[in-house]
Amino acid sequence: MKRYSVFAVAREALRFHTGWERAWRSPEPKKKYDVVIVGAGGHGLATAYWLGKNHGIRNVAVIEKGWLGGGNTGRNTTIIRSNYLQDPSAAIYEKSRSLYETMSQDVNYNIMFSPRGVMMLAQTQHEVRGFQRTAHANALQGVATEYVGPDRVKELCPIINIDGPRYPVLGALWQARGGTARHDAVAWGYARACSDMGMDIIQQCEVTAIRRENGKVAGVSTTKGEIDCAKLGIVVAGHSGVLAEMAGFRLPLESVALQALVSEPIKPCMDVVVMANTVHGYMSQSDKGEMVIGGGADGYNNYTQRGSFHHIEETVRALIETFPMISRLKMLRQWGGIVDMTGDRSPIISKTPLENCFVNCGWGTGGFKAIPGSGWAMAELMAQGEPGPLAAAFTMNRFREGRFIDESVAAGVAH
Repeated sequence: MKRYSVFAVAREALRFHTGWERAWRSPEPKKKYDVVIVGAGGHGLATAYWLGKNHGIRNVAVIEKGWLGGGNTGRNTTIIRSNYLQDPSAAIYEKSRSLYETMSQDVNYNIMFSPRGVMMLAQTQHEVRGFQRTAHANALQGVATEYVGPDRVKELCPIINIDGPRYPVLGALWQARGGTARHDAVAWGYARACSDMGMDIIQQCEVTAIRRENGKVAGVSTTKGEIDCAKLGIVVAGHSGVLAEMAGFRLPLESVALQALVSEPIKPCMDVVVMANTVHGYMSQSDKGEMVIGGGADGYNNYTQRGSFHHIEETVRALIETFPMISRLKMLRQWGGIVDMTGDRSPIISKTPLENCFVNCGWGTGGFKAIPGSGWAMAELMAQGEPGPLAAAFTMNRFREGRFIDESVAAGVAH
């Protein structure tokens, strides 16, 4: 009887559950694709998925300089919400939140979506007025949120201290149908679904140049050779400016690091997500028991993917007043992701000066929650050549025309 090692059994289980032989094994690129998408993170994979599912475009390659889901998709704090102030923002984030609810069934892969609810604390009078305004706007937009008082905050999250001397909790904007999902599973689920549709996911394939002919995109040069394409999608988050420069245009954004950390695992004590924008800290508890803690973006442009001591100190110091119990916890690990920030803290889903080249970027600190809706809108843009209803307000032209979608407050840590 043949014997298997523990590693062999684990490998077979991974092969069965994720279909990694199809999605993870990078094929050699074809000579020509209908669509090439640069970036195998959540947004790029979601774009490919909806191109195939909604528009029947399946001769698609998703190319990635690293590994699948190894960028910001695997480096965030997994929060899903749609309580944004401006109408275009609320529309695309609510579309995304609703797609998260059915994603496990859609892609036949458990993304561990947990609609545990998201609470954004009001710790100043200014925030009280701002969140009440947002609650009224959400009611008009059809987004289910409500403004709640301190007693309800304490009821929803018993470990919170609502009487802090510097930052007392005066209320909160509560979205009961917000929550979290397993970030890696989102990438894996989309990857497997794309692979099932016959698409190629090519890892360790860095773009070195974007080829142009007569003002149109002709293809890309990569470390695995030349790839021709009819249409090109740039979906690379913090490196969007680098790819745009290769294509011959500039984007109105800057890249900075956003840091997060987790504590050692403890028993369940918190079953909601809490965001405290005044102190730039937010926290939830993972299924493994770790306290997942995020803070503000770095105050200077950079491309680092690591943490730093001063951000840990600032973030944890601020949160300890609101959550005294975390003062006794040890940090397990920390990390950083490269976020792409626009001036109005809203994304760009747009055609570009290079014909048949499209860009999806500028999600800043809110990219994970937008993955399904972003892919839906980007796929519509690439298939039709013009933005659909979800993306119409997010073109690059808004910066030239002064039609800003100001989400500097609703984006939380992005200001």
